[in-house]
Amino acid sequence: MTLDEVAEVVGGTVDGDGTTQVTGPAYLDSREPVVGGLFVAIAGERVDGHAYAADAHAVLGSRPTGRPGVLVDDPVAALGLLARHVVDRTGATVVALTGSQGKTGTKDYLAHVLATAAGSGVPGSTVATRGNHNNELGVPLTVLRATADTTHLVVEMGARGVGHVEYLCRVAPPVVAAVLNVGTAHIGEFGSREAIAQAKGEIVEALPGAGTAVLNADDPLVAAMAPRTAARVLTFGEAGDVSWRGLELDELGRPTFELGHRGTWHPVALRQVGAHQVANAAAAAAMALALGLDLADVAAALGTAESASRWRMELRERADGLVVLNDAYNANPASTVAAIDALAAIGRRSTRRTVAVLGEMRELGPTSHEDHVAVGRAAAEAGVDVVVAVGEPAAGIAEGARQVAGWTGEAMLTAGRDEALTWVRENASAGDAVLVKASRGAALEVVAEGLLEEAT
Repeated sequence: MTLDEVAEVVGGTVDGDGTTQVTGPAYLDSREPVVGGLFVAIAGERVDGHAYAADAHAVLGSRPTGRPGVLVDDPVAALGLLARHVVDRTGATVVALTGSQGKTGTKDYLAHVLATAAGSGVPGSTVATRGNHNNELGVPLTVLRATADTTHLVVEMGARGVGHVEYLCRVAPPVVAAVLNVGTAHIGEFGSREAIAQAKGEIVEALPGAGTAVLNADDPLVAAMAPRTAARVLTFGEAGDVSWRGLELDELGRPTFELGHRGTWHPVALRQVGAHQVANAAAAAAMALALGLDLADVAAALGTAESASRWRMELRERADGLVVLNDAYNANPASTVAAIDALAAIGRRSTRRTVAVLGEMRELGPTSHEDHVAVGRAAAEAGVDVVVAVGEPAAGIAEGARQVAGWTGEAMLTAGRDEALTWVRENASAGDAVLVKASRGAALEVVAEGLLEEAT
């Protein structure tokens, strides 16, 4: 698009040469300029993007930068308008999902299935959310990576308040939309799980009558969303339309099972760790079926999916045999317990000693301490051998583990990442399995990467 065309779409004015063409995606980080891209300059509380536009090909901002650009009152709103225009222009099918946990795993499975089973082999035929791009900035940035060859847009949508998902659905209107679960992530902002459900359910309210709402049959708050949509409802879960049976885990906790729909079953062997991945895979399968794919093709594609996102149940083995399960990207109580269960399964099947290095789970509100205690108890009850709580905000984890009667393991609180890494380096051996998990702000990937650097 030329800047003249961009200005017309967003209701802005051109600053400089309006014939300048934008041929690359939109981006926010001036440290990584995109050739032919559109730099979105936002004046934040701490940093003003307009001051960093010198190397930009073109700029969408609220004041002149010395580079060709389009000026608007609100660059964030303009970004959304531009993204909606691109959705309409390309005709790509939008598949959206939300949930308290499992969004990234499900999104990665679905993107792989669509690229493998439904794709034409053309690079970029499926565009999916990267990183944490699931808000009013991230969703438009995802959409604006689309090209003329893009057939499917797989979009994560996050909610931090009522109306957020509704807005994101105006930016990228879905034809298929899934609600994976309603947990306690961000409960400090919403106040209750019911309020979270109200916000997340906006995604199915946005569907057209010809669309499909994919709902978790095993989560009562999600299943109850069915009357909120005019679309067809397809469920997934142990009690769902798309289900599984015969679940088993190998010695590294990777699931095998049969995936079923309407009485037909096909084998799947996932390459990711943890029984909780099965629900993610089933949700992705249901969304793919809603788009018209064949169950056999979906099952086959799931078995070839590699982890596409960093620090999410990322399984690595050191040269001496130490297994590190890096799930440090983010955490809430439900996802942490799922990761703990995966670690415990590895221990049971491989006779490895298990070490859980767990940091703070943020945004939990007034129940934060109790939630950390509950996670510690879950670790001990699962039979984890060593629980290392990282930092004072995570002290409840060690406290909870010690409360479990009959647990013979060890629980400790370290001052921070450095002390935790030092302890595990000095005490973990080649035959151990180590899980590292916390909220993004704790940056515990430093611990996981530090362990993998160790030579023997």
